Amino acid sequence: MIHSKEDLRRYMEADRVMLEREGARPGPVDYVWKFERLLRRSEYWHNRPKTPLSLVWGKFLSLRLARMEARLGFSIPLNVFDSGLSIAHIGPIVVSPHARIGRNCRIHVGVNIGTRAGVPNEAPIIGDDVYIGPGAKLFGRIEIANRIAIGANAVVNKSFTEPGVSIAGVPAKKISEKGNPDYRDNDSK
Repeated sequence: MIHSKEDLRRYMEADRVMLEREGARPGPVDYVWKFERLLRRSEYWHNRPKTPLSLVWGKFLSLRLARMEARLGFSIPLNVFDSGLSIAHIGPIVVSPHARIGRNCRIHVGVNIGTRAGVPNEAPIIGDDVYIGPGAKLFGRIEIANRIAIGANAVVNKSFTEPGVSIAGVPAKKISEKGNPDYRDNDSK
């Protein structure tokens, strides 16, 4: 969670690296990077001690974030993703506010990370360095281990606790021993 300006800088730098952007500032049409920067600034102001300034500025940022989410098709609540978020494309992504997602998550269009039907607080807990392919659906009180790759259009309704594997299918099952790489060990980024 972002609690200080140093946390904010660290999160934004990790997001920039995962998005493979050259500069700290987004280009004029780099909407994903603009969104992620706004998301992180909104988290920072939301988590600050409540003062008149933080309440007003936080409300302003939350309104800007809501407008941008509507334009891009994202529904991503504050304080769900750890550092290193990488949204691959503009398009519908829906994430429950009860989900918890670790560092260096790569998420594609059409993904839904939700709760079990009728139980709003039973949402997935996803580890570090997880790749979530286009159209994947994850729901319920499940755990996804570190470095797992989730295939396109997979429906994940049970936990996968073995790290470094690939899962796919409806319902999802283990299909390979080769999962997602650990980006923190990659010196080329």
